[in-house]
Amino acid sequence: MIAATLIAVMIGMVLLLARAFIGPTIFDRILAINNFGTKTVIVLALYGFVTERPDFLDIALVYALCNFIVTIAVLKYFEYGDLGHTGKQPKDEIS
Repeated sequence: MIAATLIAVMIGMVLLLARAFIGPTIFDRILAINNFGTKTVIVLALYGFVTERPDFLDIALVYALCNFIVTIAVLKYFEYGDLGHTGKQPKDEIS
């Protein structure tokens, strides 16, 4: 049953990679890559469960945290054009 779950998650990851390459907007691509990272966390947790090595869960949690922080940073960069921006005005409204 776990092998079938891993195969299903891997198929979903391939579809997400396709969405990341052909997404019409940058936000669709970022969403696909973020979802790919989430599925990677699931694969790491399942692999740790199958091999009875609980340390893979720690690795999966660290990867999930890094995935979240990078996604927020990339979205902020594409919204404001600068990572140090305070977030008060988008780059299109700055005069």
